[in-house]
Amino acid sequence: MLSTVQEIITALKDKPGALLPILHGIQDALGYIPADSVPVIAKALNLSRAEVHGVISFYHYFRDTPPGKHTIHLCRAESCQSMGAGKLEEHVKSKLGIAFHETTEDGQFSLEPVYCLGNCACSPAMQIDHDIYGRVSAATFDSIINELGETA
Repeated sequence: MLSTVQEIITALKDKPGALLPILHGIQDALGYIPADSVPVIAKALNLSRAEVHGVISFYHYFRDTPPGKHTIHLCRAESCQSMGAGKLEEHVKSKLGIAFHETTEDGQFSLEPVYCLGNCACSPAMQIDHDIYGRVSAATFDSIINELGETA
């Protein structure tokens, strides 16, 4: 894992504003940014650990724990909110037993908020992995999740 981190740092450290590209590269490669990579990044960029950690914790996109097998993004934008996303969010959290930025105990699902999927005409919307779903109800959510659980 640290060898992958080091390769990404070496490839990107000389770019202007290298911290964000490095963090994106690590998360793209590993699915999250391991805590033990923070001092390595800080040293390579001549930053403090606090500066690196501050950027990781500021941006909701970055994870510091491994994601589940499937990542669910629930849209929280105005169009989805007006079409019942709040009730859908309550259902999803209850069904999975987790809150935003958490992963189910079995490691199958991570839940993340997103602030527009560009699917406003079909609100409420969600994305699971790379697939976008519109007009999502509690029943359609359950059906999709059950199907994904069967393929696990």
